[in-house]
Amino acid sequence: MRVANELGAGNGKGARFSIVVSVTTSMAIGLVFWCLILTYNDQIALLFSSGEAVLAAVHNLAVLLAFTILLNSVQPVLSGVAIGSGWQALVAYVNIGSYYFVGVPIGVLLGWPLGFGVRGIWSGLIGGTAVQTLILAYLTMRCDWDDEAMTASTRMRKWASTK
Repeated sequence: MRVANELGAGNGKGARFSIVVSVTTSMAIGLVFWCLILTYNDQIALLFSSGEAVLAAVHNLAVLLAFTILLNSVQPVLSGVAIGSGWQALVAYVNIGSYYFVGVPIGVLLGWPLGFGVRGIWSGLIGGTAVQTLILAYLTMRCDWDDEAMTASTRMRKWASTK
C-alpha cells in the first residue's frame, strides 16, 4: 500500500525506500523465526504433543518449516509491491508459473515416484515459492522506480481529469 501511495504521489525514491524497509524488516523477522525453528526443532512439538510419533515427525519436518517461514516472510511483501505497482497480470502469471509449472510437478515427482512422501511434496512447494520469490525480487530490483512514479502520476492526472 505504501509503495502504491508513493508511486501515486510521483515519489520514486520514496517507493524504493518503502520497498527496502519492507523487505528488510520482513527478512529480519523471517530470519529470527528461521533460527528459532532450527534451534528449537525438538522442543516445538512438545507444545502440542508428547507422543513419540509426533515428536519424530516434527523433528523430520522442522527444516522444511523453517525455510517455508523464511520464504513466506519475503514473498508476500514482494507480491504486494508488484500488485501495488500495477503489475497484477504479471504477478498472476508468475504465481501460476511458479506453482503449477515448477512447485507442483517437482512436489509430485519427489513425493511419489522418488518416494520422499510429505517431505517431497513440501519441498516441491517450497521450490515453487522460491522461484516466485526470486522472480519477484529480480523484477523489483530491475525496476526504474522513478519511471514507475512518473507513469503512476500521469495515470492519476488522467483519471482525475475525467471526473
